Amino acid sequence: MKHTVLYIFTFRLLLLTAFVCASASCNASSAQVRTGIETLRDSGFEALRGKRVGLITNPTGVDSNLRSTIDILNEAPEVELVALFAPEHGVRGDIPAGQKVAPTTDALTGIKVYSLYGATRKPTAAMLKDVDVLVYDIQDNGCRSYTFISTMGLAMEQCAALGKEFMVLDRPNPLGGNKVEGAPVQPDMRSFVGQFSIPYLYGLTPGELAQMLKGERMIKNADKLHLTVVPMEGWNRSMLYPSTGLPWVLPSPHIPSAETAIYYPATGIAGELDYISIGVGYTLPFRTFAAPWINSHKLAEALNALNQPGVRFRPINYRPYYGFAKGSDLGGVEVVVTDFDRAELTLIQFYAMQELARLYPAHKASATASAARFGMFDKVTGNATLRPAFFKRHKVADILPIWHNGVEEFKNTKQKYHLYK
Repeated sequence: MKHTVLYIFTFRLLLLTAFVCASASCNASSAQVRTGIETLRDSGFEALRGKRVGLITNPTGVDSNLRSTIDILNEAPEVELVALFAPEHGVRGDIPAGQKVAPTTDALTGIKVYSLYGATRKPTAAMLKDVDVLVYDIQDNGCRSYTFISTMGLAMEQCAALGKEFMVLDRPNPLGGNKVEGAPVQPDMRSFVGQFSIPYLYGLTPGELAQMLKGERMIKNADKLHLTVVPMEGWNRSMLYPSTGLPWVLPSPHIPSAETAIYYPATGIAGELDYISIGVGYTLPFRTFAAPWINSHKLAEALNALNQPGVRFRPINYRPYYGFAKGSDLGGVEVVVTDFDRAELTLIQFYAMQELARLYPAHKASATASAARFGMFDKVTGNATLRPAFFKRHKVADILPIWHNGVEEFKNTKQKYHLYK
């Protein structure tokens, strides 16, 4: 059945239910979906018996009772957990965004923790020397620029090179399994925020994406990789995260709710230019477009007049607590997605930048953002031609052929790797 996000108060009610479940009485029987760690446990850990296990995870690697995959595997019979591997933010989520993660020992288990967000972003041969199978269990946000899938792919490459098994404990894509937006990364634009030639929103679970990286040879030595995906039970492609019944654990500090994951791709690219606030530093991360020079009512009127499907804009004024324009009074709009399926999320920010350039030409991004921010913007879009094309006239129409290029082909290809209907 097609899932539609109705008016925002209804959506927030669903999220409140999920929050209460996470913070109070949630248990495995209340969730409609069983994640990979739970189906692995249901099997008696058969796929890991007698093996020395390395685990890439973070605080999102939990069962529906919020018990960590680290602790589950450490206590599992006939499973030997010998090493932990820390992506951005660390295995226990105690490292700030962008800060390097140092190798350490996990205080709760005494297991060695190797960093994949420091001197190296790929596990070395020495790190994997005593590992038979490297397991990945992280909740993604469904967006290409989120670094965890880059960590997964690079680890897959190293396992292929060293003859090690790689296993994904599957989890939901919080944006469902159907929404695909944004051109795949150009070959010469690959980076840690665009590691693979996939669209910005790719509509696959981590396990499905891993199968695609191997099957389409998007990683080195793909044919040599022994890949195992432990699937979920009860998930289908139309499900947004609240429908799973699973508690949400924030995968990074500014994604505090599953609802926020919907807005990350709607504002995050514009946020790379650092000329407007997108709500990070306030109580609405990835939910706003605001600056000291914006008239909130004027911008809301302009954006609503465009009649973008599935989205509305309300005037907002606020003062950020930290980050961009800390302590300044800002005017702007709050983005409100009213129909998830109809909204083209990634274009919302380009329409906002278009209208800002028209209303406030002295403040348009092309004139105010730094060269360093331009570089990061290009990496996140994965395209060297999109920004110059947009900045010529600040018109969304000028970039549509670029942003839509390759999307339909990807949609057709990805169906080969679907594990769920």
